Amino acid sequence: MLHEDKVLTKQEQRAIVKRLLKYAGVHKRLLAFACTFLVIGVGAELLSPYLVKIFIDSYVTPGVFPADELTWLAAIFAAATVLSAVMVYFHTYWFQRIALKSIQQIRVDVFSSVEGASMRFYDQTPSGALVSRITNDTERIRELYMEVLSTFIQNGVFLVGVLIAMFFLDVRLAAAAILIMPLLLMLMMLYRRYSARYYGEMSGKLSRLNTKINESLQGMSVIQLFRQESRMKQEFSGINDAHYEAGLKSMKIDGLLLRPAIDLVSVLALVGVLSYFGILSMEGAVQVGVIYAFVNYFERFFEPVNEIMQQMSLYQQSIVSAGRVFHLMDVTGQESAVVRGRQTGQASESGEIEFDHVTFSYDGEHPVLRDINLSVKEGETIAIVGHTGSGKSSIINLLLRFYEHDAGTIFLGGKDLQRWPEEALRRHVGLVLQDPFLFTGTVRENIAMHNHGLSDEEVRQAAAFVGADQFIEALPDQYDEQVGERGSSFSNGEKQLITFARTVAHDPKVLVLDEATANIDSESEAVIQQALANLVENRTTIMIAHRLSTIRHADQIIVLHQGEIAERGTHRELLASGGLYEKMYRLQHENEEVL
Repeated sequence: MLHEDKVLTKQEQRAIVKRLLKYAGVHKRLLAFACTFLVIGVGAELLSPYLVKIFIDSYVTPGVFPADELTWLAAIFAAATVLSAVMVYFHTYWFQRIALKSIQQIRVDVFSSVEGASMRFYDQTPSGALVSRITNDTERIRELYMEVLSTFIQNGVFLVGVLIAMFFLDVRLAAAAILIMPLLLMLMMLYRRYSARYYGEMSGKLSRLNTKINESLQGMSVIQLFRQESRMKQEFSGINDAHYEAGLKSMKIDGLLLRPAIDLVSVLALVGVLSYFGILSMEGAVQVGVIYAFVNYFERFFEPVNEIMQQMSLYQQSIVSAGRVFHLMDVTGQESAVVRGRQTGQASESGEIEFDHVTFSYDGEHPVLRDINLSVKEGETIAIVGHTGSGKSSIINLLLRFYEHDAGTIFLGGKDLQRWPEEALRRHVGLVLQDPFLFTGTVRENIAMHNHGLSDEEVRQAAAFVGADQFIEALPDQYDEQVGERGSSFSNGEKQLITFARTVAHDPKVLVLDEATANIDSESEAVIQQALANLVENRTTIMIAHRLSTIRHADQIIVLHQGEIAERGTHRELLASGGLYEKMYRLQHENEEVL
């Protein structure tokens, strides 16, 4: 389960930073280039005030201006300035490149981890929260790499360089500058302590905003039908106001502990430096160039501190976002690791299925399947029927290992289902859903599912086998016809025929039909029924059906009631028994006659 408003501890923040640096540390060669250019650039930039100090003390104060020496001094000054600018370009380029490579890998890792998550995880996690972490939070991490970490590294090196230069000029003042550092660190720690809480709240509220937006867009027809616009707007405004309040608190912290506090410290420190030189001037001569250089370095000392503090706000937001992304990766990764750990050995070629005393619950407390015993021979067709909530889809979810059962054993091809390699299981079992799903792309790509081992001829044969070739070849671009989002340009019957062709093309041993004809119009029904007859031929088939007239020819019918098998037998046997199936069939038949 994902935690939206979790406040990170110091240990957790340190662990997150280490993890982020680990991504960047992979690019050691690029880091070496960037750091080399950075050190050269800092050295060149810090040389300029020292050259001005030489010019003032050696030439301006004595009033001596030898042309040759001044020409060399000016040339060195110009070269240092140009070199500094060039090095800034190069080290910025290399740091930005490292940042882009790092965030690119993080995005791949988080997407891969989400793809491997179980259906239980998706049931418990709002899609808006996932979208927020994959988009908004990874964008924050990109800003962390691009802006924050590069700023910290560059200004950290610059700060060390300034301190070294100050020691060359005056050891006592340089030591005093070092004594200021604990005060600055205390301000940073104070800021981190309070801002982490508020930025955690902001990220959580933003995730809830995304969830509410996603829910509203998906259910807009229902919202408008039941005139719920005002209520949804009120709920959205409540979450939005909470996000605003959290943002306001963080802004107050930013306004107090960032630039104003550092500016106050820098002004007081500068007053101290000038007072120090004032006292020295009363005791004897003070070189003007030294004063200029030291004041210049002192101002430069606070420049990187200000830069770092200005980035602290973004740093704290990014650390919170990185924590949310890494938590998502860890949660989904642990689930995938548990499943992968059980997958050993080779897959079976048999289509035989057996449920041996299987019990299952979605929440771990309320079983939806109780002590299910079920055997399906290879090539046999069985149908599973029952009222809503009886557990029909749960059996399919367990067979496809979308969920892990709580007790008992499921065998596929004589082998424990939990031992099947996932890739082999997906090849072995084909699924056709009630609501066919098509991806953006061509008709050919939707049938082949980017399986490069399938030739164009095999794709055409699969379409012809289920009768989909007739409408596909009537399209302007035939198999190269573009499919819109979710196949919006096709009818339900056409979409279902494409999914049938997709299943045939991948030739599974076991076929699962989850109310595959429920949403088909009467004109398409005859074509779909013929396609189904071709589809189930020579395959072990499990059919979930609401319309009992479509399963009369099944080899075995399983009747579920409240998570248990209430009846089993053929269509004729169950009608003759006068039980639950007979009542369901009679009720449907009477309703059809009325219609």
